Amino acid sequence: MQDTYIFKEIPSQRPNTPLLDRVDLPAQLRELPADQLVQFARELRAFLLWSVGQTGGHFGAGLGVLELTVALHYVFNTPEDRLVWDVGHQAYPHKILTGRREQMGGIRRKNGLAGFPKRAESEYDTFGVGHSSTSISAALGMAVAARQQNTGRQSIAVIGDGAMTAGIAFEALNHAGHLHADMLVILNDNDMSISRNVGGLSNYFAKLLSSRTYNQVRDSSKKVLQGAPHLMALAKKTEEHFKGMIVPGTLFEELGFNYIGPIDGHDLSLLVETLENIRELEGPQFLHVVTTKGKGFAPAEADPIGYHAINKIEPVPPNKPEPVKSAPTRQKYANVFGQWLCDAAELDERVNGITPAMCEGSDLLAFSERFPERYFDVAIAEQHAVTLAAGMACDGAKPVVAIYSTFLQRAYDQLIHDVAIQNLDVLFAIDRAGLVGEDGPTHAGAFDISYLRCIPNMVLMTPSDENETRQLLHTGLLFEGPAAVRYPRGTGPGAEIQKELTPLEIGKGRKVREGSGIAILNFGTLLTPALDAAEKLGATVADMRFVKPLDEALVLELAEQHELLVTLEENAVAGGAGSAVTEFLNGQEISMPVLQLGLPDTFIDHGKHEELLTGCGLDAHGIFSAISARMERLQHQRLKAVK
Repeated sequence: MQDTYIFKEIPSQRPNTPLLDRVDLPAQLRELPADQLVQFARELRAFLLWSVGQTGGHFGAGLGVLELTVALHYVFNTPEDRLVWDVGHQAYPHKILTGRREQMGGIRRKNGLAGFPKRAESEYDTFGVGHSSTSISAALGMAVAARQQNTGRQSIAVIGDGAMTAGIAFEALNHAGHLHADMLVILNDNDMSISRNVGGLSNYFAKLLSSRTYNQVRDSSKKVLQGAPHLMALAKKTEEHFKGMIVPGTLFEELGFNYIGPIDGHDLSLLVETLENIRELEGPQFLHVVTTKGKGFAPAEADPIGYHAINKIEPVPPNKPEPVKSAPTRQKYANVFGQWLCDAAELDERVNGITPAMCEGSDLLAFSERFPERYFDVAIAEQHAVTLAAGMACDGAKPVVAIYSTFLQRAYDQLIHDVAIQNLDVLFAIDRAGLVGEDGPTHAGAFDISYLRCIPNMVLMTPSDENETRQLLHTGLLFEGPAAVRYPRGTGPGAEIQKELTPLEIGKGRKVREGSGIAILNFGTLLTPALDAAEKLGATVADMRFVKPLDEALVLELAEQHELLVTLEENAVAGGAGSAVTEFLNGQEISMPVLQLGLPDTFIDHGKHEELLTGCGLDAHGIFSAISARMERLQHQRLKAVK
């Protein structure tokens, strides 16, 4: 592309987009002459840059697939043809082209557009996307349904190259080849893995291998040679050798796909011509396109990781100097973990760090640089991460698996069978526990207390601040068996962090406020609003620290001294820490009211974290109101009993 195609900065004002303004839906896009598509893509890129600059959000991935998005909607009859996106943050251009351009100003905000494809939002979002590597399975299911219904619908899966590292993607590829399904898988290889073999020769052969003439000749030859097995074998070997010289698709061919590519994913005319050819082919097709993450925006091309997402760009008034930024006083929980892991590794050479492709998010960059031989990024392969840790623990290592709560769900079988049953010494540092704000329900860590506390041998810890996180991580590391520490996204309350690593007694909580009548049992980082509510209520507050083993002695003491117990957690109420308390009380045949406060039995939509907590009644006001209402009902019941 020419230099004029590259944007050096994000437009400060809404750009002039006359072609884009004529297109609200893909049907209108398909009315444009092909020779206008390049200009259309330029306008779309300008609008995308301006739009994300206004709102913040995912950035580089959408720029990288912009031409591919235009070509797909131009060639295929969406939404009748099913377009399934993988790694959903690629889908911003898709949203703009499918009737949601004017809603982009509210993306990732409460009651606004989701940051990922969402079936309830648009008929063009054929499959909800949060976790990666699901697109091929979903598109295959749609292809099977189309075959059964004889509709002739096309099914297209667009999968990012990082997502190809997950086992489910290859399971789906294997099954699709077995079924000989009519579907297209597009590998968006953003120049970070697989192949960089892009150029005139590979583009030429991509056209050839996707053409109807080539495939008709190939099919006809097979029919002719069926009666001559030796010639058939020779022809097959010749074809494989021919294709092997020009494309790296042997693996996909062996799985039953017709491999095409790699091709330049930013060459619109080539994309359109190739997709038009593929559209006429039968059976499973695999198109390999090479793109540049952040394409068309120079800073993002230079730093694709840094520009994966951006914050809203605030305008600076003219002639006003920018304020001097003071050093942040509060660390993110991920930073607390990253520093702790480095400190622990200095003290114990058996400590290893494992992550499923979340190096930056989990703050493992410093660890990876200081201890490269003890750092393992297994890519998007959560199941492998857990069993790798189990294998390391079998032979005396001290593995620490740094993993988001929502991603650990994908490795639940390995967590139970490979770690817990064998009582292996693996520590899980569970990031993004609780609600995660703008990323919405697919990324929320709403269930880890519920799904972990039912597993035998597991120790489950819920620190309330930054220092508690550091000390409980060390406690879990020293515990000989499976242990987990859950902590949220973002910053803590600003607690002073002790450099010294001091293990805490397993299964012991602490009282942090003495009161009467009401006892709030806090599990996790809602301690600050709990204390605020307790001040108004005159309540006792206990920081429980451990969900499993539960501090039973403290629960008994609080039950004896108070008339209402209140459990508080940023986890689903169903099966959560509050359930652990009520189960214990029932086992002790203690009958007393328990108010369980946590996340309701619904998926919480996206929005700012504070907004979501308020909506769930987990801010100070909500906690106070819920407890006050329960006390009023108890008082009413007592008066009624007296009468």
